[in-house]
Amino acid sequence: MKLEALGVPAIAICTEPFESGAQAIANLGDMPDYPFAVIQHPIGSLTPEQLRERAIEAAPQVIGSLLARRK
Repeated sequence: MKLEALGVPAIAICTEPFESGAQAIANLGDMPDYPFAVIQHPIGSLTPEQLRERAIEAAPQVIGSLLARRK
């Protein structure tokens, strides 16, 4: 959110259980439309290959959000 405030497009990536908390933080920061890429939980116990799969899963959300805000 600090990058966004500086004019640098950014997006947060969080797992499903943390989406509501992330939205609450965005609301408190007066950025209710701040974008989030939401991926499956958990990630802490994943192997590197499984984590890579989650990153691939998040990529379209991240790219789409960043490109949409460049307009």
